[in-house]
Amino acid sequence: MSHLYLDQYLWIETQTKEKTNVPAEFNDWFGFGTAPKDFTTDTPSYEELKILLTNQIENIREKFGNILEVEYAPTDLGMNTIKQVLIRTIFHEGTHFQNIVNLKKFIK
Repeated sequence: MSHLYLDQYLWIETQTKEKTNVPAEFNDWFGFGTAPKDFTTDTPSYEELKILLTNQIENIREKFGNILEVEYAPTDLGMNTIKQVLIRTIFHEGTHFQNIVNLKKFIK
């Protein structure tokens, strides 16, 4: 769940070159190549992450909603607007979510 939260903000930062309000430690805990072994006692709980994810849509809408179509230099994946970034990250995170659903089915 934490990667789902972090990924959109990382791509928005890459696109706009603006910092978001994501705590710096999130990348250490939940960024590319991390695993639960990287967690510390300060790592947010499941409940805290649920609140962050619930609020994320409104936070992105407030900060970036009026500039979704503004063109920036393309990313390495060819995205040049925040709208394209959001479409890509929603799709990408959907694949993660499906993996979580499949693992839960397998575990039961």
